[in-house]
Amino acid sequence: MPTTATALIVIDVQEGFGREDFWGQPANLDVESSIAALVEHWRTRRPGPLVIVRHDSANPASPLHPGDPGNRLRPFLAAIQPDLLITKKVNSAFYGEPDLDGRLRAAEINDLVICGVQTNMCVETTARMAGNLGYRVQVPLDATSTFGLADTVPGFGDRKFSGSDLMVATALNLQRGSFAKVTSTAAILSAEDR
Repeated sequence: MPTTATALIVIDVQEGFGREDFWGQPANLDVESSIAALVEHWRTRRPGPLVIVRHDSANPASPLHPGDPGNRLRPFLAAIQPDLLITKKVNSAFYGEPDLDGRLRAAEINDLVICGVQTNMCVETTARMAGNLGYRVQVPLDATSTFGLADTVPGFGDRKFSGSDLMVATALNLQRGSFAKVTSTAAILSAEDR
């Protein structure tokens, strides 16, 4: 990876997340255009390395399992040669292969822009861990997306939250917990153009 100031980390933008029968409707229908703008900027302006993360689910029933066509990256990413491809089986890209933290530190990268799917799962977990590891992290919320959740929560009963609600909760968690600065794709691109 080249030694530069900011790495773009694109998390789990895979075909399997297009399965609404499995996940439900995505909260942000424009997520791919925002991610594509960031990726194109990183490829042409070279503000830092491009890291693509792919979730290889261990669950054979998951659309993200390596044996499922859903494991593939979305077409707009599939033809791109990233500086680093990370594969993972858990929420945090820092527990994938090869070692993301080791590679970033070896390249003297301290600033990260993290985007992808799902906002409140792998994006939030990776951003929290990056913040705890001492990286300066930005999350352009419009370059993330997730899906609604419903379940019984002990002590609170049956709860249902839309994907948009969960995106807002992630933004609050990251900002108020001082894990990351929540921003927008436009703000990132504008700052990088200066």
